[in-house]
Amino acid sequence: MIELSREVVATTIPYGQKMPLPQGSRVEITQELGGSFTVLSDFGLLRVEGRDADALGRDKPAGTPELPEQAPTDAKEVARLVWDQLKTCYDPEIPVNIVELGLVYENKVEPHAQGGWKVDIKFTLTAPGCGMGGILQAEARDKILTVPGVREANVEVVFDPPWTSSMMSDAAKLQLGMM
Repeated sequence: MIELSREVVATTIPYGQKMPLPQGSRVEITQELGGSFTVLSDFGLLRVEGRDADALGRDKPAGTPELPEQAPTDAKEVARLVWDQLKTCYDPEIPVNIVELGLVYENKVEPHAQGGWKVDIKFTLTAPGCGMGGILQAEARDKILTVPGVREANVEVVFDPPWTSSMMSDAAKLQLGMM
């Protein structure tokens, strides 16, 4: 158990509501992936952002992919870098990224009218009523915008086709003991 050294704003899982987690609260880290922490507390399961790692007595979570200094000139290279960024977005309840879970349906890269690139992503959730959709959507957009040359990132949550576990990669199934 870890005692928080200061108050943090955490996100309830799976509802997606923000709530203050007071200094001195005791938590147990259940997942440390993609730049955030999933913790178990007296308030239930919560997500704590990496920027608050110090309150947990931790360094910021590792796992951020290397990005080139120069903007790629090829849409395929931009798409590859976007996939790499999306692989750092994790479902807070499942220790598998959204790409391996099969949640990303589209990664479309086009030239932006003002130079650089425009990226359109379509992804879904493991359950339509999941309150984490907006949080994962914002996280994906923010991470995509770190790719050099990307000027615009549109991330849309869709529910058609509905997600099923058959959409998971073999690696994800193996990791979750489904193979």
